[in-house]
Amino acid sequence: MYARQGYASATFAPSRCSNRSRCSAGSVADHSNASITTDQYHRYKEDVRILKDIGFDIYRFSISWSRVLPRGGRRGGVNKKAINHYNKLINHLLSKGIKPIVTLFHWDLPQVIEDPYQGFLNPKIIDDFRDYAELCFNTFGDRVKLWVTINEPMMYAQQGYASATFAPGRCSNRSRCSTSDSSVEPYIVAYHLLLAHAAAVKLYKEKYQISKKGQIGISLNTNWMVPYSNSQKDQLATDRGFAFTYGRFMEPLYSGSYPLEIIVNVGKRLPNFTKEESNTIKGSYDFIGINYYTARYIADTPCRTQNLNYITDAYIDIKSERNGIPIGPHIEGTWMYIYPEGLQYYLLYIRNKYNDPVIYITENGKKQLHT
Repeated sequence: MYARQGYASATFAPSRCSNRSRCSAGSVADHSNASITTDQYHRYKEDVRILKDIGFDIYRFSISWSRVLPRGGRRGGVNKKAINHYNKLINHLLSKGIKPIVTLFHWDLPQVIEDPYQGFLNPKIIDDFRDYAELCFNTFGDRVKLWVTINEPMMYAQQGYASATFAPGRCSNRSRCSTSDSSVEPYIVAYHLLLAHAAAVKLYKEKYQISKKGQIGISLNTNWMVPYSNSQKDQLATDRGFAFTYGRFMEPLYSGSYPLEIIVNVGKRLPNFTKEESNTIKGSYDFIGINYYTARYIADTPCRTQNLNYITDAYIDIKSERNGIPIGPHIEGTWMYIYPEGLQYYLLYIRNKYNDPVIYITENGKKQLHT
């Protein structure tokens, strides 16, 4: 969370990101910073003790690409202090009977990769990500048996390249972003995220899985979606909502192709998979991680012929209320409405549509409302 919010979206201190309209002068009112924050680097044993006391037997955490390879690739040198820290954390977890599940990319991209070739906008990222993944598999794979390649690729593509709320802060809104095209770039990023994921999985399965005896997958997210009305238009809009969120990544992983709704609505703006790419992506998982927090109503909205955008291409209207009644209790100050049954519906949806894959719930939750 610290790496993501402090260095990507600039919503936490130290408020660093690639979006110069947000980060050149800092985003914290009093210019304070969070150079220590929760200090897990020094207090990991205390954190593990708390996990043990609560009763957890598994702990998911992210390895920071920027920390272990500060120059982006292995040729630039490995940060031995970072490797040592993760070794100590993994060993301590295992000594307490807690199994580590490790995420390789939770949006913490080294700036030295973003600057020269624009990160996930460039196919060069595929080889760099595979090299980073191999370093992690080779170094930690004797003890880490569950790997997540990428966390919520949809959010990375959407928030970083359409809404500009995450790094690198690119969008079509010229009042916020000086460059980029949100009708094209997020699709390119999503395409390269899938190819990078598939390359890492292929490497793991061919070189490490037999000897390391682990599993590898990816964590995808979506809100649960409820048709705003019983009309056929709203039913179809809800189907498009799932296709443009969860299906955007799960369908290529399952079948090697995009959902039909995306193919039809996006057209020539959509990067096409070659036959070889399709075969590599298809089935590139031992498990699927799912992240679920909330739900929304979905209504149909007319298609757009101008100002096209990754966020609006589904032609849906996303609502949190129907007839003035929220879809669930609202957690004040957040985007979340409590809708726990959505998790069950989500699991059933995946089982029925994608042939019952192995699923791990990698994120979910709500805050307790005070009365």
